[in-house]
Amino acid sequence: MPTGQDKNSDPILFRRADLKDASAIAKVHVDSWRTTYAGIVSDDYLANLSYDKREKTWQDVLSKHESLTFVAETTDRKIVGFVSGGRSRMEEPAYLGEMFAIYLLKEFQGQGIGKRLVQTLVGWFLDQDIDSMMVWVLRKNPACRFYEMLGGRKIAEKKIDLGGQILNECAFGWKDLRVFLPN
Repeated sequence: MPTGQDKNSDPILFRRADLKDASAIAKVHVDSWRTTYAGIVSDDYLANLSYDKREKTWQDVLSKHESLTFVAETTDRKIVGFVSGGRSRMEEPAYLGEMFAIYLLKEFQGQGIGKRLVQTLVGWFLDQDIDSMMVWVLRKNPACRFYEMLGGRKIAEKKIDLGGQILNECAFGWKDLRVFLPN
């Protein structure tokens, strides 16, 4: 099981998620949305996010096996982040893989855990002969800088409706996932 070190020297473990993780993933998902998207997404939308509804969504995702989800957890088994991905959902994909979601609790950001989650997903992609990847992200999301630092290039933009609010999304892409491999 891969491990990483956060700034406090507490090991973070990275592993494949399973159905029993749905509740903890839902909590990270909702809490991360509320901190990441404050001031970007309407306050009403964020206030109405539901742990129960998100848990049901994650139960569905984890039971269908159409994607793969990895979690980052502390040694006391608290899930603090996750990444989910699979084959691109685009009809004719220029990028074979897609990172569907990556979220990390605010207090664990900036410690290299997000990068390790991406590397874990990329490792799985490469094992599946998926050598390119993209991710859609709200354009005002501070994580855009994270994707740029990982070598992602802006490849597309679109508008989305999120609870009646029209927002801009952009896609970042990596044509060769081998850039994530250690030298």
